[in-house]
Amino acid sequence: MSKNAQLTIEGKSYELPLYVGTENEVAIDIAKLRDQTGTITLDPGYKNTGATTSAITYLDGDNGILRHRGYAIEDLAEHSSFLEVAYLLIFGELPAKDHLDKFTHDIKIRTLVHEDVKKILDGFPSSAHPMGVLASLFCSQTAFYPESLDPNRKAEAVYLSM
Repeated sequence: MSKNAQLTIEGKSYELPLYVGTENEVAIDIAKLRDQTGTITLDPGYKNTGATTSAITYLDGDNGILRHRGYAIEDLAEHSSFLEVAYLLIFGELPAKDHLDKFTHDIKIRTLVHEDVKKILDGFPSSAHPMGVLASLFCSQTAFYPESLDPNRKAEAVYLSM
């Protein structure tokens, strides 16, 4: 297969790179299309647009496929616990029993919420929408764990430092 697609607009040809994904799906990279041609694409509802690349998740809504790190979501839901899937997403593989035991222990000792979070929670009106409150509390965690904002740290390092 060619590593480029050729697009012709008003008699002029343009080369656009092709990429092959983890499931052998082929994508045309149109990132520079507008710069090169002055043309944009039209994809109502983004039904044929891949917004990003991911080594973690593969999604094909038309065929009902969702995989995390190569595992079908149906298998994970049926055979794995929430913490096993969390480990898979963070570290790239399902944990062995000893790794899962340590991960579970490490998560459990970090389930206590800082006392100051209660002060933030008390500041919301009693009529506030629960999703707005939850989102705000989630965002406030960076005040308690500022190291999580360092873009150069991997998820594993943030997890291990908590």
